[in-house]
Amino acid sequence: MTDVIPNPKLRGGIVRDGVAEPILSQDPIAGEQYYSKDYMQSEWDAVWTKVWLIAGMVNQVPLAGDYITIDIGRESILCSRGTDGRIRAFYNVCQHRGNRLITNERGSLAGGEFQCAYHGWRYADTGQLNWVYCEEDFPQGTPCGKRNLAEIPCDTWAGFIWINMDESCASLQEYLSPVAEQLDSYQMHNMKRTHWVTLESDFNWKCVQDNFNESYHLPYVHPQTLPVMNEHYSGCQFDMYASGHARMLMPGGAPGPQYEGSSDVTFKSLKPDLDFWELDPEPYRNDLPSLRLALQRRKRELGQQKGYDFSFYSDEQLTDNYHYTIFPNTSFSMKPDGCIFLMARPHATDPTKCWFDMWYLTLFPTGSKEYYSNAMRDWVSIDHQVEHVQGKVGEVSCGSAIDQDVAIWSTQQAGLQSRGYRGDYMPAQENRIRFFHDTINSYIKQFSA
Repeated sequence: MTDVIPNPKLRGGIVRDGVAEPILSQDPIAGEQYYSKDYMQSEWDAVWTKVWLIAGMVNQVPLAGDYITIDIGRESILCSRGTDGRIRAFYNVCQHRGNRLITNERGSLAGGEFQCAYHGWRYADTGQLNWVYCEEDFPQGTPCGKRNLAEIPCDTWAGFIWINMDESCASLQEYLSPVAEQLDSYQMHNMKRTHWVTLESDFNWKCVQDNFNESYHLPYVHPQTLPVMNEHYSGCQFDMYASGHARMLMPGGAPGPQYEGSSDVTFKSLKPDLDFWELDPEPYRNDLPSLRLALQRRKRELGQQKGYDFSFYSDEQLTDNYHYTIFPNTSFSMKPDGCIFLMARPHATDPTKCWFDMWYLTLFPTGSKEYYSNAMRDWVSIDHQVEHVQGKVGEVSCGSAIDQDVAIWSTQQAGLQSRGYRGDYMPAQENRIRFFHDTINSYIKQFSA
């Protein structure tokens, strides 16, 4: 799979056809699954080491010798671009006596080789061991060319570097279907990461993915969304795919029919978008749902003038929230001008902790150097090198909306560990959570047999 310009067949946008809902289990999701070390081990053996995961972005390794590392549970993964232009992934461990080969997050090879800081063993960007100190002193023969770095499957799609710790895994394209074919219309490979936050959390990774598999929490955790989108389940579409991935289509650009608030609040909330697209909302003061359609028309009229090619988008994509959850740990919340990227990674040893990554990817208008990201409520620059902000929960911000989620996950984790919690009791609109946990358990059953 490679990063290419979308196929012309994608013009017109993402197909909205729904899929039949899968048969779901009715087993309660026990709190123990969020803090049990035994269950954590089962997930590691049967899920994390068997699925495709995002390690970083292709544009982080533009030149031969450029590399990145990422921690996933107990493993550190090293991704490097070779002199042949290919990006490869390896376990980040020297094959001499197990020292961590690279300790920094990103860099470029000096002299074209990785060198272990312990005994100086040197590896090419292809992973081949090229040189060892005192090569003549090995009774079993030289290790060069034999003790190479342990390589794992690696591929790219949508501007992301994907890795898989299972050498016999299916292809990335097969794994991501049918989500990849849909998301290609957004041309994410042309987006620039303008926000990058990593939290060391005090909650299990599944709290994150559970949250982004439902919208039931929006009125209470994100009340600011009610004036600008129809979050009610009756107005949304939920799809669960056999591959384990899911999507939600939520109308945006105006509130739903359940909204009882002021038109002025809607106008104020949408003002940056309305101003950018030069749309006067007053004619829709007494018919707010029609504002969504008017905004779609206006974006279609002015898209090319503003520097966007919206020919790959349907009218609904110009205003609505297309939210995808990729099994097991990633969410793409798509906007016409970008993507909120959300990813949870397991802690190495503690099931009550995880690493949570929030990125915002901005699709800058053609010729634009600066742009107001309405989703992040922030001005962004195409020339600014994004800073990786890292810290514990409460120390750094993921943006006002995601911070609201983070605060809930911390208190939820505490409750999940209570003797008084008897397992979930969920409405049908949260079926994607049930589907997510069923998929985890199906992996555990498959790979524990």
